[in-house]
Amino acid sequence: MNIQQAIENSRCLSAKEKATLAHCLISSLETKQDEGVEQAWGELAEKRFSDIVTGKVEPVSWNDLKKEITE
Repeated sequence: MNIQQAIENSRCLSAKEKATLAHCLISSLETKQDEGVEQAWGELAEKRFSDIVTGKVEPVSWNDLKKEITE
């Protein structure tokens, strides 16, 4: 299969299937990962979660964010 056929075939996929395909393609480009990346992402996620739980920051919905960006 060539790239044009792959693109054409992907058009019949659902949005979720396309997202999964995109993730898999991008992941396949990553041949080497920096040491500590997983740990750093985990620490950042924990900090952000803690900030929300403690009220330090207020979460914003995707719809509200899109409205803010387009205004």
